[in-house]
Amino acid sequence: MEHRHDHSKDMTHEAHAHHPTPDHHHDSPLGPVETGHANHSGHGHHAGMIDDFKKRFYVVLGLTVPIMALSPMIRHWLRVDWGFPGSDYVLLLLASFVFFYGGWPFLTGLVDEIKSRSLGMMTLVAVAITVAYAYSVAIVLGLEGMDFFWELATLILIMLLGHWIEMKSIMSASRELELLVQLMPSDAHLVHGDHVMDVKTETLKAGDIILVKPGEKIAADGEIVEGKSFLNESMLTGESRPIEKNFNDKVIAGSINGEGSLKVKVTHGSKDSYLAQVIKLVTDAQDAKSKTQLLADRAAKWLTLIALFSGAATFIVWLVLGKDLAFAMERMVTVIVICCPHALGLAVPLVVARSTAISAQSGLLIKDRTAFENSHKISTLVFDKTGTLTRGEFNVVRYESLNTAYEKGQILALAASLEGNSEHPIATGIVKKSKELNQKLSPLKDFKAITGKGIQANIDGRAVKVVSPLFLRENNLVEPIQSTEAETVVYVMIDDTVAGFVALADEVRPESAEVIRVLRSQNIKTLLLTGDNKAVAKTVSDALGMDGFMAEVLPHQKLEKIKELQSKGEFVAMTGDGVNDAPALAQADVGIAVGSGSDIAAETSDIVLVNSNPRDVANLILFGKATYRKMIQNLAWATGYNVVALPLAAGVLYSVGIMLSPAVGAVLMSVSTVVVAINARMLRIK
Repeated sequence: MEHRHDHSKDMTHEAHAHHPTPDHHHDSPLGPVETGHANHSGHGHHAGMIDDFKKRFYVVLGLTVPIMALSPMIRHWLRVDWGFPGSDYVLLLLASFVFFYGGWPFLTGLVDEIKSRSLGMMTLVAVAITVAYAYSVAIVLGLEGMDFFWELATLILIMLLGHWIEMKSIMSASRELELLVQLMPSDAHLVHGDHVMDVKTETLKAGDIILVKPGEKIAADGEIVEGKSFLNESMLTGESRPIEKNFNDKVIAGSINGEGSLKVKVTHGSKDSYLAQVIKLVTDAQDAKSKTQLLADRAAKWLTLIALFSGAATFIVWLVLGKDLAFAMERMVTVIVICCPHALGLAVPLVVARSTAISAQSGLLIKDRTAFENSHKISTLVFDKTGTLTRGEFNVVRYESLNTAYEKGQILALAASLEGNSEHPIATGIVKKSKELNQKLSPLKDFKAITGKGIQANIDGRAVKVVSPLFLRENNLVEPIQSTEAETVVYVMIDDTVAGFVALADEVRPESAEVIRVLRSQNIKTLLLTGDNKAVAKTVSDALGMDGFMAEVLPHQKLEKIKELQSKGEFVAMTGDGVNDAPALAQADVGIAVGSGSDIAAETSDIVLVNSNPRDVANLILFGKATYRKMIQNLAWATGYNVVALPLAAGVLYSVGIMLSPAVGAVLMSVSTVVVAINARMLRIK
């Protein structure tokens, strides 16, 4: 399929060729990351590069002042003559240091690009400064004309500044991932018999019991075996509200414990933890070259060739038109500088780094960059019902009293008292609702089951039954209410009289209707795909205002339904739990696995939503579109300004007095890079 592209790790962003290091090693934008104790070598690598560009910038800045002061052209403009015997050679000495020290990153970058047979920005800059330097040296040694030393110095100065700013932007984009890495505590309290000892987090293994004290971070994924507390999982799942955790509940490494003390049974080691998988997904996504990045790489290569050709053509044309060598050389240098595709090389990588890190912090984990970018093409979004649009569990949706002698709350409390010891989903739903209302349950006497039809017991001297509609029909009793096919209703009888009822259903999430509305506003059709019966599917579909439903579909048939939609020309996204829906997720143009951390490794999905909140589906679509827009905006800016700047650099308006100098060309090039970096930083999840 279109979105199953190669994620091979030997594909390195064009941007990194722009920042050579002494060993010419190319890392991902964020460097290698390991869990447990984060490996910060990549972070230090880029930090060292920032310091290097910063140091070179300030040294060149200090030397540019005397170079400009001694430059014949500057002295001519200022109408001053503070030259002295040998000043030209002092100027040559200073400019030579600037060329070799300040220009060294560009000269070594030229060698790298020639070796890799991939001409790019470094080639352009290196050619420009080499030509300017060689020509200026020739002037000092006797060739007629005016040297370019001041323009050489300002060009290198501005290029170093641009690189410094860009590297800081890359580092800034990496900090979101660094925050994720730092979530994992380095130590854990291992419960060993009747005592507790501190161990390194990476030594934990499945089956270990760890103690988590109030305010501490959870050291490993696991299940609570003792205690209860509220956990802050906001940095992991995007859920800002603390989540209550009790016995048997799962916890995620890196989440922050509240005021309760917990004992947690570790389910797997740190390298297999949810957080480790999050970090791997983020780094893999940032390392993978998307189709948009490949487009940028091709554009950068063509722009390099255009610049070299245009520069040579400009030089020849001005010589033919009778201009002197100095003028023709200046025009050539300016054209080459103005075309530097530096911003183009960073246009997509900066957005990729920003979007994947933000996504991970918001519970949107991108496994396939192309699928994520293709989210702007989605025309139909297919939803699995249970656990996505609905809560995936029986909940009380309504309860009423049918006897004026009892309030509705009493009806629910009586039902919960009888159902308190049952594991049946209906019983669980009733008891859960009663607990939410803090109701007091009554003691039972003479409890017995009515096989397949309900239960009964004696409460405070009254015979109380909780029975199904079938029990009423078999006993020739009239069903007092008309229930929907989407509901399961039980009746509460007191002394053989129907006193009230409780209706349960797999409740539709309150966020679901808003999600469908948002998707419709984006011209995306929504369909329900479920194994449930048609009545339930129709009820949910109609309630949410969806475009249709497909019911009573078995897991293996879901794949065929997706194919059927694609055959009609639809670009289909599918949401599912990543297990039963695996074939359909793999077939869809964009597969979205919805579920908790345990589902994080769903191999068939392109994107994993940590929470089972349908709002995240809408967030994903909107964020995918916003990310794609940022990429296109950056590509347009990084290349578009050349349409105006290149002719001006070549001197097409020279006759009316408009002409760009090499230094101004360098400023424009650097401004375009800064604009691209700022635009990437403005990417947000709304």
